[in-house]
Amino acid sequence: MGWELLEHWGRGASRTKRLAGGVANDVWSVQIGGQVAVARLGTRSDADLAWETGLLQHLDQNGMTVPMPIPTMDGRLFVDGLVVMKYLEGKPPETEADWRRVADTLRRLHEVTRGWPQRPGWRSSIDLLDADRGTRIDLTRMPPEGVARCRAAWARLAGRETCVVHGDANPRNILVTTERVALIDWDESHVDVPDLDLELPHNAADLGPVAWEIAHQASAAWEAAVCWDDDYSKQRLAEVRPL
Repeated sequence: MGWELLEHWGRGASRTKRLAGGVANDVWSVQIGGQVAVARLGTRSDADLAWETGLLQHLDQNGMTVPMPIPTMDGRLFVDGLVVMKYLEGKPPETEADWRRVADTLRRLHEVTRGWPQRPGWRSSIDLLDADRGTRIDLTRMPPEGVARCRAAWARLAGRETCVVHGDANPRNILVTTERVALIDWDESHVDVPDLDLELPHNAADLGPVAWEIAHQASAAWEAAVCWDDDYSKQRLAEVRPL
């Protein structure tokens, strides 16, 4: 099945423009009932999409601005890997003040998702102290010395409270207006230690020197493992402290 699935959102639903969507999804601007929306077609399982759309509904109910899923004509939030979401306006964060607002938004995410169940098939950084695989991560593909360095960075997070982390809070996935900060593209969200979201420009989360270093090391290790083995992942692994 492919883009013909859009018919579940109404007879006039149509694609208008391809958008950047990464390697895992085909993302388009669409027209649904005369309104602009964003549609994402991928290979995520029903359980995975139920987790993600349920999370977005929860965040919306708690006052956060997220790309809310638009139901099909019969009330479903996704069909065979296709999700349609509301279009959000905004621009990427640019100033230190913008990033401080982003930090506040991420902390709100962490606050309202304490105790949230793990995304199906995913592993947290703490789980990966023992496990080798989880969704996009396969530590057996990395050099053993690199794995040991990553695990040493994650071990410093052990024992901390977990929550949902966005997992990819880069400028492309943040839309800022004068009224609010919106987080989009929740493909990498999962349950983990909040430090993974707080390695922000300008140290916008106001972390002390030790806390910043822990967050930086853990985040660099995570991105190295998730992206291995492209140039970016090797760059991030180089930032992880040698043993």
